[in-house]
Amino acid sequence: MYLPRHFESEDAALARELMRAHPFASLISTDDDGLPFVTHLPLHLEEQPAAEGDTGLALLGHCARPNPHWRYLHQRPRALVTFLGPHAYLSPRVYPDRQRVPSWNYLAVHCTVQASLVEEPEAKDRLLKQLIGDHEPAYAAQWRGLGEDFQHKLLAGIVGFELRITALQCKVKLNQHRPEAHEAMKAGYAQGSEDERALARWMDRLQTRR
Repeated sequence: MYLPRHFESEDAALARELMRAHPFASLISTDDDGLPFVTHLPLHLEEQPAAEGDTGLALLGHCARPNPHWRYLHQRPRALVTFLGPHAYLSPRVYPDRQRVPSWNYLAVHCTVQASLVEEPEAKDRLLKQLIGDHEPAYAAQWRGLGEDFQHKLLAGIVGFELRITALQCKVKLNQHRPEAHEAMKAGYAQGSEDERALARWMDRLQTRR
């Protein structure tokens, strides 16, 4: 992504926090015609021992077997995953002068990944339990109670994958290069929508870290 130096974060902990707080990601590959193919899906972030050429992080997910994306990953394992955190419009009214234009503030993480498929039923079951643990731990008991035959039928209908992160970019666009507008911007966001309030909290956190 376009990443001006003043919006780039090299804080790996911040990137991990964003991925875990906003796990509904976009997985982007190329299809058989060379065009981008996107699947929107929740992903589980896992920290693993680092191997040569990766970050020690992996993303676990799955798609329905009729979705051709798993075949694209098998044929072309290198892919991109994007996460979008809170985002909101920025009005030029926050600036002390009128020669300004509207903008958009946001937090995002882009991951270059190397994919491997997870097809063995027990491995897929472990993968699903990771996602269940992220979003509804209590459902694990219901899943276990469905019975092995039914579980195997459901597991056969999906293809799991592990996406090892080989490179990572984290963008925090909060107009850091326009400090003259920060107080007005934060005050406006603090009274706004859920995303705007989240951006105001991020502004406070980043200012505290400086």
